[in-house]
Amino acid sequence: MKIIAGPCQHESLEQSEAIARECKRVCDKHEIDYVFKASYDKADRSSVSGQRGVGMSETMHAFGMIKDALDIKTLTDVHTNHQIGTIMGDWSDCVDVLQIPAFLCRQTDLIVMACETDKIVNIKKGQFMAPWDMHGVLSKTENAKEVWITERGICHGYNNLVVDFNGMQYMLDSYNVPLVFDATHSVQRPSANGVSSGGNRDYVAGLTRAASAMGVSHFFLEVHDNPDNAPSDGDNMLHLKDFERTIDDIMRYSYTR
Repeated sequence: MKIIAGPCQHESLEQSEAIARECKRVCDKHEIDYVFKASYDKADRSSVSGQRGVGMSETMHAFGMIKDALDIKTLTDVHTNHQIGTIMGDWSDCVDVLQIPAFLCRQTDLIVMACETDKIVNIKKGQFMAPWDMHGVLSKTENAKEVWITERGICHGYNNLVVDFNGMQYMLDSYNVPLVFDATHSVQRPSANGVSSGGNRDYVAGLTRAASAMGVSHFFLEVHDNPDNAPSDGDNMLHLKDFERTIDDIMRYSYTR
């Protein structure tokens, strides 16, 4: 079992460390491997006015301090080959997992370069892609240390995503890599608020229980201590106070434990 959890974007060292500490406490209770996640730059925004993050330098500095304080792994997004080069050159000790965002999951050069590092690579399946389309994506990862693929919902009409459990079963059966279920982005409503995305975090608990019952053992959850005032993805982020109950339910319904 593995839980990847943290805020959409890094806002401050104090906040990120507090979220990571609580998530680690809950995961340790269940002997679950915990990975802290946060983004330094959210390049894919609904509007040019959308808040993107505090930048790589401040975020990576915080990652290093959090890793040292809590002895945990960390994950962050990369959008360009240049960003991979900068992380590997200046901040390699601060990051354990490089994540390819869903809208970039077909970018061959980006995937190949990420897989040539010594980091785990997590590739989010595009909201526009069929489960079997990931065969082509995974063909680009032969040099990777380790690869995960993440299901984060499928486009269903305008400004709406649904979860295809048939497709998740296909990926569990067909790919010899871990499947991660991103429940919080699966309840997102892209660009539904005009200049930002909407969503409904109330649906996260039921979806995680269902995924756990079908055999998924890796989960991605964006978590925030005050999601209604978060700079991005607030509507679909899980409130930190609900994290423990969500993980308890995942373990209660787990088909794999």
